[in-house]
Amino acid sequence: MAVKITETILRDAHQSLIATRMTTEQMLPIIEKMDQVGYHSVECWGGATFDASLRFLKEDPWERLRKLRAGFKNTKLQMLFRGQNILGYNHYSDDVVEYFVQKSIANGIDIIRIFDCFNDLRNLETAVKAANKEKGHAQIALAYTLGDAYTLDYWKDTARRIEEMGADSLCIKDMAGLLVPYEADKLVKALKEGTKLPIQLHTHYTSGVAAMTYMKAVEAGCDIIDTAMSPFSMGTSQPATEVMVETFKGTQYDTGLDQNLLAEIANYFRPIQEEALKSGLLNPKVMGVDIKTLLYQVPGGMLSNLVSQLKEAKAEDKFYDVLKEIPEVRKDFGEPPLVTPSSQIVGTQAVLNVLQGERYKMVTKESKKVLAGEFGQTIKPFNPEVQKKAIGDVEPITCRPADKIAPQLAKFEEEIKEWKQQDEDVLSYALFPQVAMEFFKHRQAQQTKVDVNAADTKNQAYPV
Repeated sequence: MAVKITETILRDAHQSLIATRMTTEQMLPIIEKMDQVGYHSVECWGGATFDASLRFLKEDPWERLRKLRAGFKNTKLQMLFRGQNILGYNHYSDDVVEYFVQKSIANGIDIIRIFDCFNDLRNLETAVKAANKEKGHAQIALAYTLGDAYTLDYWKDTARRIEEMGADSLCIKDMAGLLVPYEADKLVKALKEGTKLPIQLHTHYTSGVAAMTYMKAVEAGCDIIDTAMSPFSMGTSQPATEVMVETFKGTQYDTGLDQNLLAEIANYFRPIQEEALKSGLLNPKVMGVDIKTLLYQVPGGMLSNLVSQLKEAKAEDKFYDVLKEIPEVRKDFGEPPLVTPSSQIVGTQAVLNVLQGERYKMVTKESKKVLAGEFGQTIKPFNPEVQKKAIGDVEPITCRPADKIAPQLAKFEEEIKEWKQQDEDVLSYALFPQVAMEFFKHRQAQQTKVDVNAADTKNQAYPV
């Protein structure tokens, strides 16, 4: 059975290697060629692309999606969606989640990959139902992690529940590159016992084993793998598309993709990669293998975050103390997978514990939210002493956290009515209020400039 390929170059590959800085203008010229490849899908939206477009590139992410949709006439477009967090860092009300799903599909998304940082399936219910209602493909991603609670039976049972929820497919999301080849073989076989849904595997090359992991997973029955065109592959990105196509060529898993066409696409992206290296946007460090990922189970992005936090505090000598503290904080917080935003929360708390010389002397407001149940339920209970120290007598939430959030959409609509130029603006504002307002002001200034220039041209053409 041919293995299918999801291409990540327009989303996760440049998010992982150049901090999501690829512009829409850089993407558009190659779309026609990419559309001829025969990919299962192209992941091109969601994740950090939304925030980065508004914040750093001063681009409207919705406009990007519409342009990509116009260019990809034969290929399904895919996005990454953080459950009740959508693409932001807080939980939003159900009406905002539903509207975001509706508008994503209306603007051109076919497949929505939905995950939760705790694997709390309650946080995915609204998004899955909304995708089903809009006739989109709802893929639920399991955030893969290690720990004695994460047994094959746990994964198998979760896969069964995902199918019952109404998902169309299941993805193993190995954000830290922790899944090694023979464990992938066992995991895929277990999931196949738990569900009839198609299984996709997403991993990162950070620890150096990803291509081998894909090979064993495909042999075990994995249906789809995520890869990136070679100029933006490997390191903290995905294995190279061309390499995986060649690996399975002439076998029962042959992708059938054309290497000559892929070479043309790679040639297009190579100068973009070289320019990013020259400008310092692409740090050669992120292109190598970091085996510490496997030793400490810390995702690559989280490691670089820790280094910069310690640098700021002039405490770089405490790096290994922090690495030892991370698993301890994770245990206190119920052993969640380390993925956005739980990775940032656990990492920052570990840094504070080490720098303060006393554990939980200072507790971040995000750590308090976790321990108060605002992000949902973890696989294991929180450490009761740590919870008490952090939130005192506050009654922790045990229901689905979004049940406590009143509808927010009308309030957001009211707040931006004078800036609104399209329905989708309210969603940009809901997720990133300050960043969106700055973008709206920038957009208006640009439009005014265009109007003034047009008026000048008109006056020159018809002198009075």
